[in-house]
Parts: sequence; structure tokens; C-alpha cells
Amino acid sequence: MEKHKRTATCGALTVLDAGKNVTLNGWVHRLRSHGGVFFINLRDRYGVTQIVVDGTSSPQALKIAGELRNEYCIAAEGSVRERPDGMKNQKMATGEIEVIAHNITILNRCAVLPFQIDEEDVLPKEELRLKYRYLDLRTNRMQKRIKLRSEVSFAAREFLLREGFLEIETPTFIKPTPEGARDYLVPSRLYAGFFYALPQSPQLYKQLLMAGGFDKYFQIARCYRDEDARGDRQPEFTQIDIEMSFVAREDVLSVTERLMGFIFKKTLGVALPAQFRRITYNDALENYGSDKPDLRFDLVLRDFSTFARESGFKAFTDALEQGEAEKREAAAKGVTKAGGGVKALVVPDGASFSRKQIEELEACAKIYKAKGLAWMKVASKDGAVVLEGGVAKFFAARAPEICEALCSGPGDLILLVGDAVRKIANISLGAVRSKLGKDLYLCGASASEPRFEFAWIVDFPLFEFNEDEEKWEAAHHLFSSPQERFYDVMEQDPGAVLGDLYDLVLNGYELASGSIRVHDPEMQKRIFAIAGFDEEEAEKRFGFLTGAFKYGAPPHGGIAPGLDRLVMLMAGESSIKEVIAFPKNSFAQNPMDECPSLADENQLKELHLRIIHDDKEGPPASS
Repeated sequence: MEKHKRTATCGALTVLDAGKNVTLNGWVHRLRSHGGVFFINLRDRYGVTQIVVDGTSSPQALKIAGELRNEYCIAAEGSVRERPDGMKNQKMATGEIEVIAHNITILNRCAVLPFQIDEEDVLPKEELRLKYRYLDLRTNRMQKRIKLRSEVSFAAREFLLREGFLEIETPTFIKPTPEGARDYLVPSRLYAGFFYALPQSPQLYKQLLMAGGFDKYFQIARCYRDEDARGDRQPEFTQIDIEMSFVAREDVLSVTERLMGFIFKKTLGVALPAQFRRITYNDALENYGSDKPDLRFDLVLRDFSTFARESGFKAFTDALEQGEAEKREAAAKGVTKAGGGVKALVVPDGASFSRKQIEELEACAKIYKAKGLAWMKVASKDGAVVLEGGVAKFFAARAPEICEALCSGPGDLILLVGDAVRKIANISLGAVRSKLGKDLYLCGASASEPRFEFAWIVDFPLFEFNEDEEKWEAAHHLFSSPQERFYDVMEQDPGAVLGDLYDLVLNGYELASGSIRVHDPEMQKRIFAIAGFDEEEAEKRFGFLTGAFKYGAPPHGGIAPGLDRLVMLMAGESSIKEVIAFPKNSFAQNPMDECPSLADENQLKELHLRIIHDDKEGPPASS
């Protein structure tokens, strides 16, 4: 290989290199032949250079050129020359030159391709791309995304190290702990019946690092969650894990804002605002129907309960009455509940929607437990606004008031959802809002020029009431601190307690989640008790952490932006599989290496394991 070793990459040569002898290595991207003259577009990850084989080339080069096919891996040795003016290609970085080949060596041949590497506009089926991922990675689109991911990781490290953070690795084999999803368990060979778990996050260990006095920690951390097959989730993922001591919420938010600003400027040349907007959790649900709202468009949900209560429209009046009854019943148990609600969403110029389009929106709302989607259109008659169609007859008498309250006018469509659970009304209509944003292209940017709208969601509830089990649970995780104003009243009304929690959202996705942590052992005991953990169980599961709190653990907090999702959004993609080199499919399988796979009987014996077969013989076959 030494004599074929490249002296330049396929993206480096310019007219300043004219006359030089060079050796290029790469893959045949495209091949054309005209009257015994061959034009070879040679590609590596740096770019493409045109190789010309003609009468001035050696007989060996002419012979080999006739044998080449797409994706052959070759070495081409020749001289650089400037292209004639009419033959220059301004779309290529190397478009002003070409290399006249003296010799060509085939380093490796390529079998018949399962799909064409150079067809950027026609994507093969996802399963085929994943089966032959090493070929998919050669494409320009994947080369750019994986390069961006590398640059984002490096920029994160550069910024955090500059800010005085230390990069510290935490264990991959840990004690199984409940963190919301199932653990991946690793059986111990040395201790029969005992298991390690792969970390769902480094949460407990980064808190222990704060107890250990390291003050500022970060890690590009691999995390693992054994979740059911769900669309765009991956069983293993990466996050930029951050923890800091002696901080309040605003300190963590400020560091994260500056981190994002540095990453975007360094990798995309995009300037972000110095501070992102803050939205309370309650306002996010009420105004956008989501705790991760897409703020690239302005559609907002508005309260319609007053009009609905007086309308005589039974679906709404019954929902509101039921909601009030459930609110009173919950209050008798000491549980705070919001009651029912009716929410409205105005679609500008939506009066032209067909019945089919409205039915599609209703189907979307029903996915999120809405019982239906009511609608009416705003029109003008004799100079006055009127309501028509759908449920308009119940509200027609108050048309001017309704249109003023909803900021709507002729040509608009009003969509309505009511439910005895206000949260259901908000979330289901919020899902309709999100669908409209996509369907009506309201986000205002193409995939090649994405917009980035960040926001902080703050003031989350610390606890949620599980009505099925009639008990309180931690809304995020058990180690988040309540806001200081709730310290003395937590047990009296857990549902009213707000946590020192914060989520960073971007373009309708949750990008990061964090909190100020509990550092006082007595406060931790109170949170465990509210969530139904007795002292013995809490000690068994978390004693190694809470024990550290007894030895002067400092106040601390942190956050963990998802690297996969961040790069996905920066690349203008909608799937994290597009920015992971070797992702699993939607069934948590890898079609390329066919994992998960059966273990050898001897391995199982060493690990003290025995397979008990049920009706399932294995994962679904890849198509």
C-alpha cells in the first residue's frame, strides 16, 4: 500500500496545485466514457476530484479504467492540470482542476450494490439502509451528519473545559435503580443470581461526584433504556451530562444557554439569543397544549369554558360538570385537581378546510384521549361576523364576543375540545396544533435552512397522583428538589408543590431536562415518604447516595442535553437514526449484525442462566 498511499485528499486540490504529481485514494463515485476517454469522479470523505484517463495516460491506466465500476476502491496517480474555462465546475470545490491519470490501481472491487450511493434524492427503504449501513455511511448526507455530530461533541467539550468543568467517566455497570424505564441487566458470572444494570443516566454518580468535591463535572455519556418499540426511540443514546455545585437554577440555565450559543456558532455559524424565553409548565400546557411547544409558529390555545358553560352544547356542559365533581372529590382526599375545561384553537384562513381535513384533525385529537373535535367557521354577513357549520348553532348568538375573545375573523376556522380533565383538552388540542404546524408549513424554514426556537419550561409539579394506585409519584425523578417556598407544606398538598425543575425545548422537542437536586438527607427522606418508599426500601435502593448526603454534600444541580436529538435538529432532520452511525431499528434490532441474537449454551451456563421459552421465539424478522 505504501506506493499507493495518497498525497492529497479528493477535496483539497486547486489551481495552485497545477503541474504537481499526486496520488489520490477513494471510491469511484461516477464513471463516464467518451470515445476512449474516461472521466472518473473519485470520492473520499473530503470531497470529489475528477480523474481523466486519455491517450496521455499509460496503457495500464486505460486498461484498468475500462474495468472500473461504481464504488470500486482505487488509487489514482497522475498530474494536476487546470480545466479549460468552459469545462470548470463551480459547484465542486475541486471544479477548476482535474487529474490526468498515469497509473490506476484497484485496491478493492465492489459487488453489485443493494442501492445506489450517489442518488441523494431517492432514499432506499430504512431497513435496507440499516442492513447495509456501512454503504449508507458513504453517502454525502450521512458523511455530513456524522461530521456535524463529531463537531458538536468537540464544541461541547471545548466550551465546558474552558468553563472549568472536568470530564469524568462514571461506571457503565451499576446497581439497578428505578428511573422510569426498564434497566438492561447484565448477569454476573462470579456471583450467581446477581446482576449489574447499564445506566439509564449517570444521575446518581454525578451527584456523588458533587459530594466528592469536584464542583463542575461533564461527560459525553452513553445511556441505556429498555423501552418498548416506539418510533424514534433508541435503546442506547448519548447525552451531554452536566452537574455543578453551589448553584441555583439560573446558574445552570445560563451555562446551558452559553453552551448552546457556542455550539451553534462554532458548527453552523448561527447566532442564538443570549437568553432563551422562560415559560411556566402551566402556561405551556394552557397556551400550546404541550410541555415542549414548537414556537416557530404563533397558534395559541385559548380558554373557551365560559362560552361553553352557557351554550347548551351537552358534550361540553357535561364535561365541565363532571370535571367540577371530580375536582371536589379529589379535594376531599387532599388532592389538588384542575377540573374540566374547553379549549379553542383558531386556524387563520381555515374556513376553506374540507370535511375530510377536519376529520383528520379529529383523529389526531382522539389519539390523545379527546372524545371528539368540534368546529365552526367564521364568516361575514351584512358587515357582521357570524358563525357557520359544525356546532355554530350553539354559539351563534354570541358570535361577536367569541370572535373578539379568540382574536378571529371571517375566513377562520375555530376548533374546540372539551373534557372533564383539563389536561386532556389541552394536550389533545395541542397535538392538533402541532399537526397544523406541519401540514400548513407554519414553521417557516426548509430542511436546508432550519429555524431554531429555544425556550425553557420551568415550574413543573414535583409530584403526580397515580389514580390507579392511589398514591403520589415523583413527576421526574426522586432526587429533584422542591422550590424553597414549598419546603414547609409538602406533605399537606403534594400536588401543589412545584419542583426546582427545568426543561430546554427546541422546535417542539425536549432537548434537555434538569433540576436542582436534593442534598439534605432529611429532605430526601420526606420525598421518599411522599412517593411511598419506606425507610428500609429507600435505604436498600439508594443508601449509597443518601449516605453521602450525611457528610456535607453541597447544594448542586445539573442538566443533560440529548446529543442525538440536538444534532438531529441542527441537521434539519426528524429522526435521530439519521445522526447515529449504527442505530437500531424501531424494534430495537440491528439488521446489519442481527442483534439481539441467541447466546451460546456454554455462555449461559457460565452466567448461571437458563432460557425459559414462551410463545415468543424471538424478535420479529427484519423485512
